[in-house]
Amino acid sequence: MPDFSIGVDLGGTNLRIAAVSTDGQLLEKITLGVKVALGRDHVIGEMCDAIHRLTEQYRGSGRFVGAGIGVPGIIDRETGMMCKSANLPGWSDYPVRDEIERRLGVRVFLDNDAKVAALGEKWLGAGRGVDNMAMLTLGTGIGGAIVLNDKIFYGMTGMAGEFGHVTVEPDGVPCGCGNHGCAERYASATAVVRMAHEAIATGNAPGLAKAAKSDPEFSARSIYNLAIQGDPDARRIFHRFGQVLGILLAGLINVLNLDMFVIGGGVASAWDAFAPQMFAELRDRSLVYAASAPEDAVGKKEGASALIGYTRKKTIITRALLGSDAGLYGAARIPAS
Repeated sequence: MPDFSIGVDLGGTNLRIAAVSTDGQLLEKITLGVKVALGRDHVIGEMCDAIHRLTEQYRGSGRFVGAGIGVPGIIDRETGMMCKSANLPGWSDYPVRDEIERRLGVRVFLDNDAKVAALGEKWLGAGRGVDNMAMLTLGTGIGGAIVLNDKIFYGMTGMAGEFGHVTVEPDGVPCGCGNHGCAERYASATAVVRMAHEAIATGNAPGLAKAAKSDPEFSARSIYNLAIQGDPDARRIFHRFGQVLGILLAGLINVLNLDMFVIGGGVASAWDAFAPQMFAELRDRSLVYAASAPEDAVGKKEGASALIGYTRKKTIITRALLGSDAGLYGAARIPAS
């Protein structure tokens, strides 16, 4: 049996730990609820117990090469410090990596959850065989990562890929980061629910109002279900979602000109509701995409015909393939690479 590593995906509600062989085989996965209220020591203790159990179980079959952990927040990769995390209160300025290494006695690699998800898709998912790509994770907010020459591009302080905080509407909806009009205020699960409640407040969205009243867990998925059933107000929300995502992607494509942009995260499952408007915005707003889009329809756009034949390479925009396991595979890949 080949060597193996441990991948950990630590979220605000779930903790998932997996043993993964160095050739990409998922050996075993453990899922636990994150009891944030019990404090970080409790969460880290449960994590380390699960890692220890998996390493002992598979150590006789192959060599254990280390553990990689993806966490939601801003990470100082050199020190292993969790600088800030909105989903893990009480973890800011905490030496997460050192504490886990102390408990386990093995080398641990810590990184942002969106970046490890990108590594997973690069290794075994949509980005296989692609040298340069970016990934956007659509969840509570928008996470992001850039892969150049098969490696994550971190930027000067490790924060490259903060796509969710690109301004798409000057003086728009306030964001927790202090800015106004950030992309994640329009193209995330939180944004979908916000726009639904705003529509309900007008008194002119009966379908949304009925769903919100009858569903105590009224969520982005609830609104998506209404959209695919034809509810006009729910459809308008995802039209806006796709419009903003298209604006964001147009800017990223113009600046980065990468081979592939992978869309992942929980809200990516609403692809059929937002993707048509996303692609329409891309064709109208990005000269680079007009020159390199796979669709023949680009040539029919005014001003784009002269660009046909300019490049043989195509800009691929696609859904992630690994779903919620992308972060597990990516985290496991770090110590094995």
